[in-house]
Amino acid sequence: MERGKMAELESLETAAEHERILREIESTDTACIGPTLRSVYDGEEHGRFMEKLEARIRNHDREIEKMCNFHYQGFVDSITELLKVRGEAQKLKNQVTDTNRKLQNEGKELIIAMEELKQCRLQQRNISATVDKLTLCLPVLEMYSKLREQMKSKRHYPALKTLEHLEHTYLPQVSHYRFCKIMVDNIPKLREEIKEVSMSDLKDFLESIRKHSDKIGETAMKQDCRYNQWKIIAKIFFSLLLSPNIKAQQQRNLDNIVSQHPRISGGKKSKKEVFASSDLEVPGAQDLVDFSPVYRCLHIYSVLGARETFENYYRKQRRKQARLVLQPPSNMHETLDGYRKYFNQIVGFFVVEDHILHTTQGLVNRAYIDELWEMALSKTIAALRTHSSYCSDPSLVLDLKNLIVLFADTLQGYGFPVNQLFDMLLEIQDQYSETLLKKWSGVFRNILDSDNYSPIPVTNEEVYKKIVGQFPFQDAELEKQPFPKKFPFSEFVPKVYSQIKEFIYACLKFSEDLHLSSTEVDDMIRKSTNLLLTRTLSNCLQNVIKRKNVGLTELVQIIINTTHLEKSCKFLEEFITNITNVLPETVHTTKLYGTTTFKDARHAAEEEIYTNLNQKIDQFLQLADYDWMAMEPGSKASDYLVDLIGFLRSTFAVFTHLPGKVAQTACMSACKHLSTSLMQLLLEAEVRQLTLGALQQFNLDVEECEQFARSGPVPGFQGDTLQLAFIDLRQLLDLFIQWDWSTYLADYGQPTCKYLRVNPTTALVLLEKMRDTSRKNNVFAQFRKNERDKQKLIDTVAKQLRGLINSHHS
Repeated sequence: MERGKMAELESLETAAEHERILREIESTDTACIGPTLRSVYDGEEHGRFMEKLEARIRNHDREIEKMCNFHYQGFVDSITELLKVRGEAQKLKNQVTDTNRKLQNEGKELIIAMEELKQCRLQQRNISATVDKLTLCLPVLEMYSKLREQMKSKRHYPALKTLEHLEHTYLPQVSHYRFCKIMVDNIPKLREEIKEVSMSDLKDFLESIRKHSDKIGETAMKQDCRYNQWKIIAKIFFSLLLSPNIKAQQQRNLDNIVSQHPRISGGKKSKKEVFASSDLEVPGAQDLVDFSPVYRCLHIYSVLGARETFENYYRKQRRKQARLVLQPPSNMHETLDGYRKYFNQIVGFFVVEDHILHTTQGLVNRAYIDELWEMALSKTIAALRTHSSYCSDPSLVLDLKNLIVLFADTLQGYGFPVNQLFDMLLEIQDQYSETLLKKWSGVFRNILDSDNYSPIPVTNEEVYKKIVGQFPFQDAELEKQPFPKKFPFSEFVPKVYSQIKEFIYACLKFSEDLHLSSTEVDDMIRKSTNLLLTRTLSNCLQNVIKRKNVGLTELVQIIINTTHLEKSCKFLEEFITNITNVLPETVHTTKLYGTTTFKDARHAAEEEIYTNLNQKIDQFLQLADYDWMAMEPGSKASDYLVDLIGFLRSTFAVFTHLPGKVAQTACMSACKHLSTSLMQLLLEAEVRQLTLGALQQFNLDVEECEQFARSGPVPGFQGDTLQLAFIDLRQLLDLFIQWDWSTYLADYGQPTCKYLRVNPTTALVLLEKMRDTSRKNNVFAQFRKNERDKQKLIDTVAKQLRGLINSHHS
């Protein structure tokens, strides 16, 4: 029963829902009826809904039919009226048709004219539109044509500006045209083309400055050279004003500079005028090289946003060029032009970089320039050290120094630090000194080899003053003597002295423009001069003294010459002081060692004289031909000894100009050597036997020597000092000739012994020679009492001598 009630309730709800849907369908627009019908079909009672819908349709049909029946009479009346109107309408149609026909016939020409007018207006409108469009397009085409023309004429930076205007101003106004699209598509290609062409111009520029670096550097160094020359002239001019006694060397420097530059003597010029004239005559880097390619390329890359790329490329390429420039040619040291070209290229390189630094904003900076300069400085100094070491010509070294100074001063003028170059010049100064020493060694050798080692003769006052002007010599006695007369020294004295002064001048030349103080210059000159004196000149003198063919006369003259040169050392000190204006008393001033040099040379010459004399004596002694078995002596001294004494007399006669001590020492040395040699000759092993007659002949020769010693061949000896050289021989010969053995043996060992200088060993050797002779020549001496007694005496004396020798050894 409950189920029946529930079904009835559901049926009522469904009927109410269907009624609602039908009302909604009737009141809703047909376009929105879809959702309503979907709700019906979503349910399960659509069959019953269709039945209600059909019933509702039938109700509406009955209402329509009722409404039509109600208005039927009005409808019939309306139809009747319409039939009447139709007739009238036909008439009107006919009239209109007729009127239209007439109008058409009448308006044909007008239509044709109107059609023509229409076409004309259409053409006019098209022309006007075309003109408007061309007005917009023509500037674009003109700008594009201008762009191509600028690129063709290689005006790349204006072309880039034109391209920017074309892209951002003109093309957007006509962007819908196909040719504009083609242009837009070509713009990146054009930009790339401009970049490539400008980069090509930059490469040409880099190649150009690489080729022109030499010329640019030469120009820059010429400008600095002229400035330095004017500084030198000003310096010498002021020294003329301050000191009327200007040195001849400075005057020569001034004359040389003025002669090289005739414009200097044409009138006074101010410093500004000097530089103005130099600027007019000498072109700068900007005059020799067109820098516009690098500026254009920089602007172009900056506009294109690739400035950093351009900067990196430029710096990289210039670094490569710097390494090439800094690589010296292998034969650079052979000529000055090799060094000059090397320096010109380096200066040219940095002049260009300096110009780029000051004319562009950031393409190169000071840090980059300083880095390049540090590299260049180290490589340049290394190259100069290597190549200058090969140079052996002092003139070339001096020219190189001047070139380095010019190189340094030029770059210093552009703001580059050059202290290391000047430090290196001090190293080259040592090498310069060595080359000077080698050169002057040859000069001294030539002077000494060509000298005649004879006093200089002078025949008139002019020659006398000339020599005195070359060498500081004063001798009141010589001045009083009439012409002709002779200087005590030979020609090599004034020549050597003059060359020493020339050497000092040569040293001074190197010190110029090195920014050294007077004290430093003075110290450098004195040290170099000391080397010249103590090493070069000393060696040359020693070589001359030690030569095999040098004679006693030459040696004597060398001693005289070195004595005068020694005295001249104080004048050399004054000469250096006058040049450097540094007094010798100044603290740390180097002293000249010339005195030591000439003393050493003189001592060597003296020793050589002693040796030479001894050798001459030995040569004469080799001519000695004694008959050691002679029974009777000759009536005079041996010929060889007479000749020897004659040689010694003539030799010592030329010793008059020597210092007394030297002549005395030489004479004493010769006499001692002669005495020793005669003793050796008497005792030599080859003389196995000798007779009393031979000993007496030998005694005659010794007496000749003693006579020579007594004659005073050299003044200054006191008493019989020179004779003492022969005392050993005299006592030995007296002992044997007088046969005074009793006295000898009795007094031996006493200070007052008559034969104090006779050594028992020497006496025994000579006694043995006489005993052997006695035995050989007196076969039957044993049958004669006197001979037997003499032989016994010799044996007894020999025995006693051996006893003395043994006691002495013990």
